[in-house]
Amino acid sequence: MPLNLELTLGPHRHGNGDPTWRRTPDGSIWRTSRTPDGPGTLRVSARGGQVAATAWGPGAGWLLETLPALLGVEDDLSGFVPEHDVVKNAARRYAGLRIGRTSRVLEALVPAVLEQKVVSLEAWRAWRWLLGRYGEPAPGPAPEGMRVFPEPEVWRAIPSWDWHRAGAEAVRARTIVNAARHAVKLEAAGGSADADRLLRALPGIGVWTSAEVRQRSHGDADAVSVGDFHLPSLVGWSLSGRRADDAEMLRLLAPYRGHRHRVSRLLGLGGVRPPPRGPRMPARDYRSF
Repeated sequence: MPLNLELTLGPHRHGNGDPTWRRTPDGSIWRTSRTPDGPGTLRVSARGGQVAATAWGPGAGWLLETLPALLGVEDDLSGFVPEHDVVKNAARRYAGLRIGRTSRVLEALVPAVLEQKVVSLEAWRAWRWLLGRYGEPAPGPAPEGMRVFPEPEVWRAIPSWDWHRAGAEAVRARTIVNAARHAVKLEAAGGSADADRLLRALPGIGVWTSAEVRQRSHGDADAVSVGDFHLPSLVGWSLSGRRADDAEMLRLLAPYRGHRHRVSRLLGLGGVRPPPRGPRMPARDYRSF
């Protein structure tokens, strides 16, 4: 089966300059992670149908052991039958897309919370600032500036003024700090459904955030980002030729149950985007408030 590294690993990148993700000119993708064994750096490349990987740091062994899952070897396409031409064409064009899993919940949760109800540029700026301030240097010969996700104890200890300097207001900061207090339980979730239950029991984490986390941490190909600002219109326009709200989006995706996130990804890559309507939401800067 074909594998497109950038499509598969791209969802774990949070904007240009993400300190935990790099693509170098030779085509290699570098990632850092706070593994159960400690910090680690992973370099992955794919050429001629072969995948090569090297890892450094205390978490190197864990990163290599879990690499197949990260690259979607467990991604099961059973039951995925495109019923719309746009989905069929996207699935053919982007056949190398796999839904992989990192098995690291908090690493997926923090950037998802930062992305709640704000434009991406604002959230990515906060992510870069926090990793630059509190992350540790990546092990091994990683590209300059790469950092490793901080331990839960570090997230819990970030003072209010540094959240402000990062551009994250008190509500998102409290959500992250509280989730860090429950990190052990979250990381031990038995599956996506269990993780969903645990995540949504925490204040400040709803359907959208839980789905964004589980897509990455558990490789859940069915976790729909209900509540997304753009997704309903993309799905509606692609599958029915008109705009949609969340309820209509779910109705349109119903034939793809088990693969609704997969279809959302494919439509994001090769679907039909609605015509612009009104000005874009401007990026805010809480640091000036």
